[in-house]
Amino acid sequence: MAKQQTEVRELQEGSYVMIDDSACKINAYSTAKPGKHGSAKARVEAKGVFDGKKRSLSQPVDAKIWVPIIDRKNGQIVSVDGNDMQVMDLETYETITMRVPEDKDVSPDENIEYLEMEDQRKIV
Repeated sequence: MAKQQTEVRELQEGSYVMIDDSACKINAYSTAKPGKHGSAKARVEAKGVFDGKKRSLSQPVDAKIWVPIIDRKNGQIVSVDGNDMQVMDLETYETITMRVPEDKDVSPDENIEYLEMEDQRKIV
């Protein structure tokens, strides 16, 4: 899995983080001051990029955490067949099969932008 390690204090809203082995986009980030016998804590609330589930994380700010490397790519829809569509990557000219999102209305020859992390893809 394409990911890198960073400290929790370097995270910010809008960036990505791995929670429960799922790539998530951070919605809220807050820190609590250090106490008399402890270090500062960070609370992260995030939503799964590919599954849409809400997840939260609470760790010390100096703890290490994994950050996924998500590529943003452009493609062109070649054909639509029911719930599946063929998309051609505009950089590599590779053809991939993707599910048609329920809230999107797509047609052939339409240019789209999608997120890709290993074998997972999602239309933006």
